Amino acid sequence: MNVDDIKNLVCAEIDSKADRLIAVAKEILQNPEPGFQEFKTAKTVAREFSSIGIPFEQGIGITGVKGTIMGSDSNGPNVAVMGELDSLKVLGHPHEDSSTSAAHACGHHCQIAMMLGVGMALQAPGVLETLSGRISLMAVPAEEYIDVEYRDNLRREGKIEFLGGKPEFVRHGHLDDVDLAMMTHTSASPESGKISYGGTNNGLVAKSIKFTGKASHAGGAPHMGVNALNAAMIAMSAIHAQRETYRDQDTIRIHPIITRGGVAVSSVPADVRMETYVRGASIEAFLSASEKVDRALRAGALAVGGSVTITTLPGYLPISSSESMLELYVENAASLVGKESLNKLSHRTGSTDMGDISQLMPVIHPYVEAASGQGHGIDYLVRDYELGVLTGSKAMAMTVVDLMSDGGRKGKSISDGYKPPLTKGEYLALLRGMMREDTYTE
Repeated sequence: MNVDDIKNLVCAEIDSKADRLIAVAKEILQNPEPGFQEFKTAKTVAREFSSIGIPFEQGIGITGVKGTIMGSDSNGPNVAVMGELDSLKVLGHPHEDSSTSAAHACGHHCQIAMMLGVGMALQAPGVLETLSGRISLMAVPAEEYIDVEYRDNLRREGKIEFLGGKPEFVRHGHLDDVDLAMMTHTSASPESGKISYGGTNNGLVAKSIKFTGKASHAGGAPHMGVNALNAAMIAMSAIHAQRETYRDQDTIRIHPIITRGGVAVSSVPADVRMETYVRGASIEAFLSASEKVDRALRAGALAVGGSVTITTLPGYLPISSSESMLELYVENAASLVGKESLNKLSHRTGSTDMGDISQLMPVIHPYVEAASGQGHGIDYLVRDYELGVLTGSKAMAMTVVDLMSDGGRKGKSISDGYKPPLTKGEYLALLRGMMREDTYTE
């Protein structure tokens, strides 16, 4: 069989499993779970791996699951195909969990189904004997960087070190022998076509902030208190006052929220909590902006005579896709949806921990435009499950075939020719160097 014949086999296998794959996506949609709490979703993945005979490990980074498929020999590359287990929290979303407000308002339920679709496709009769190397199917926790205080407590308890799932997979060594990686996200820009690819994303650091004041009777003796909420509001104004200092090309994004504003309206707020991201197009840009945010936070505490504890946590690094992998992917995607339905992306100001993986190896992170509404919004809904699960699976499976056919020649060539910005050691040192906690008191 030639490569085209093998691709036809994997696509036919996905079509034969269409109802099952879409049912898995919808099962996960109805059971949304935020990061590092995706126990039901992880069980679903383990069940599906078991049912198709894929050996797997579980409990990676608390909830992660990793399956392995072997080709005919070990001479080819190890290609990781990833999906993300977690949901967001979106009040009022049609598929919101009423007890946690968790909701799949970003389409991760389809990612898991796509990842499983690739695994099923590559096990179609006659496929694996033509491929060299390994396929690592990774269901990764906690891509959505939410619940910072909760995750930081997990870190303090020693259950995780980093607050994102892919950094945890790296830390635990599950990408040490991986040569190339891919995943496909859903998106909601149908006017751009059916599949979008390439482009770059912002990176970020996160901050967990505690302003401390002094409680007192808010009506009878406010002069005896120190108002930590006022400190936070002054700090937020100071953050906003910095915005004109950022260069357009650095695409700085800072968006704080107050997660605790006081205990009771009758008491001067003495314990106020904030969270924020500091995003930017480069590591240097977001670290520079992070220092300005710290200045603003200190200013708020100083102004009222209180104190502030700033915990800075490494977030995600900017993403950059492998052009060589994209060439293969685009050809496959075009065969499925037509060249006129493909859209090449430029810079996007959101963030993903797939950016971390792109600092270590060649990656691609395309999008299937299968949803409507605004990402992370109350109206974000996957409408086209054929595109959002089946077509996405096929494009990745076909690209894996390209990478692993002919003794894995193309995959090895791309991997060998890639000069990663960071080694694993440098990457871990960079993230650990971003992590700090400081308390400032007048």
